[in-house]
Amino acid sequence: MNRNKIMLVDDEPDILDLLEKALNIEGFYNITKIDNGISAVITCKEIQPDIIILDVMLPDIDGYEVCKQIREFSHCPVLFLSSKNDELDKILGLAVGGDDYVTKPFSPKEMVYRVKAGLRRAEYRQVPIRDFSIKIGELMIDTDGCRVMKNDKEIGLTAREFEILRYLAENLGRVISRERLYETVWGEDSFGCDNTMMVHIRHLREKLEEDPATPQYIITMKGLGYKLVNPYEK
Repeated sequence: MNRNKIMLVDDEPDILDLLEKALNIEGFYNITKIDNGISAVITCKEIQPDIIILDVMLPDIDGYEVCKQIREFSHCPVLFLSSKNDELDKILGLAVGGDDYVTKPFSPKEMVYRVKAGLRRAEYRQVPIRDFSIKIGELMIDTDGCRVMKNDKEIGLTAREFEILRYLAENLGRVISRERLYETVWGEDSFGCDNTMMVHIRHLREKLEEDPATPQYIITMKGLGYKLVNPYEK
């Protein structure tokens, strides 16, 4: 029996019931259903779910705001579910900390497999890759605890942002193409990954750099990709 805690957030009872039924068929019995954004944030703090399926259009605060608030205390995967299918909406969902974005109408079976993939990636992050932290300039990357500190102050990163930073750190000074970075972190084919990767790199810089417009850590190598450097060793 799978005991992963899954939180479903949607103001449409039929959608909640459909998702619950599809997940239960696959053995996901520990499911919490929420129909508004404020309760979602409160409940997330209380139960610490392993993954969240989050509707964008909610009656009080929208899913983007819910995700931003959740990211202040949780790194669990967030799968957005929305009737909005414009590219900008998807980019916004990723930008605020989402890990996936599915548009309505959706296939319940596909959603179940996306949940499985999200949980699997989260499990990979819990397996220690190294038995020590990586120190780069003012940054300390705790690979065991999935935390990043700068000058002894913790920086809140999304799961994907942390995986990007960790992979770059493990390849310090090497140029990593967008395609390779995407395929490693997302575990998917990199076709059309440019916008997604650019959004995540931009938000990493906003959190790590003193001046994101003039990055000192994550350097863009035009036409090649990105590399992480120690600004104190130039």
